[in-house]
Amino acid sequence: MVGFESPWLSPHAVPGDRDPAPGDDRPGLTACAVEPPRRTPQGDRATPGARAATPSAHAPDPLDPSLLAHVQALGDMGWGTWDLPTGDVSWSEHMYVIFGRSPQDGPIGLFDLREHVDPADRATFDRLLHDVLGGRLSQAEFQVWTPRGARILRAVLDPLTAPVQRVYGVIQDVSRAAEERRLAHTLSDAILPCAEATPEVPGVRLAVRYLPAEQAAGLGGDWYQACPASRDRVLIAIGDISGHGREVIAQMARVRHALGGLGVTDAPPGQLLAWLNEMVWHSHDETTATALVGYLDPAAGEFTWAQAGHLPPVLAAGGSARLLEQPDGVLLGADPHARYGTARARLRAGDTLLLCTDGLVERPDRDIDEGLALLRRAAASLTGHDLQSDLNRLIDAVGGASPADDACLLAVRLPDRPH
Repeated sequence: MVGFESPWLSPHAVPGDRDPAPGDDRPGLTACAVEPPRRTPQGDRATPGARAATPSAHAPDPLDPSLLAHVQALGDMGWGTWDLPTGDVSWSEHMYVIFGRSPQDGPIGLFDLREHVDPADRATFDRLLHDVLGGRLSQAEFQVWTPRGARILRAVLDPLTAPVQRVYGVIQDVSRAAEERRLAHTLSDAILPCAEATPEVPGVRLAVRYLPAEQAAGLGGDWYQACPASRDRVLIAIGDISGHGREVIAQMARVRHALGGLGVTDAPPGQLLAWLNEMVWHSHDETTATALVGYLDPAAGEFTWAQAGHLPPVLAAGGSARLLEQPDGVLLGADPHARYGTARARLRAGDTLLLCTDGLVERPDRDIDEGLALLRRAAASLTGHDLQSDLNRLIDAVGGASPADDACLLAVRLPDRPH
């Protein structure tokens, strides 16, 4: 159960729980359900009732009710079991706190919980019940209404028997984390133009997508820049500040706005990155960042660029696509004396440059090179007619939004010249 596992608690044995249902022989369900599986000195789980290493005289009893109460309060979470044939429900103490309910009123039945869920989230709750009743461990996040007002809860439900007659659940109040995410998105929207507000830049066509992570605790530091520069060129850039949360949003704003100001100096891309590197280094907060900065000259059909530990651009042209060869460049903030090389690429009318952050192509179960190969193959089949639709197909081809990291994708196309 992601995010809730504790060495003190078995997901199949709840303090105060009753005997298992007849015919239920799953490990961990015994008549003495208050004793969870313990870890052996080698770290393996021993069966309930197995002889455990003698604890230190000063070590707390992991089943001490006061200690369990601290665990619930610190995690703002509780647990319960629902016996479906009898309708019996057993809740831990903190479940009553989460739902703003008196113990005298008793716990809430599994299906009765739906009446407390905000109508906008009932479809999510229904899917959660459907999955667990189908025999699958499932989790979901939804809003409920309590005497304390609206709360955002994350629930993990585990079917204890097959066919399902008993359900074990852990529920956590994540309202504070949800508010942090909302604030982070509000701050980001104020700093970074959203995908629907694609900037208008003479001489090129642009499209942008920002994909927030599905499961991240806060907004990431992905950003882009696209604006007119001197000599009828276009300054285009993309980057990623390490970390998540409000502090990263602040760093993202500093880097992005600093680049916008430095761009008027007409300095080459490598020099722009060197200045950004000094700024990040002197922030004294151990921040690092990747970035790619370049000038596109639409009339000359030339892209001049530099990079700081960032993924290479993809150039899609004439039914094929390739990764551009990267110049030298280390992460921003890694070396105060870093120098950044410059590279050049030729573009023709109709060609498309694709710049992205690593959240688009990297997955916990997939190597980043594999993700780049998927992106390159998808880029080779761009239609050249509708840039917005092309980006949607590219995102689908690489697997959509990452569960763990934000992503940004910027496409720049030289329009076809009229015949």
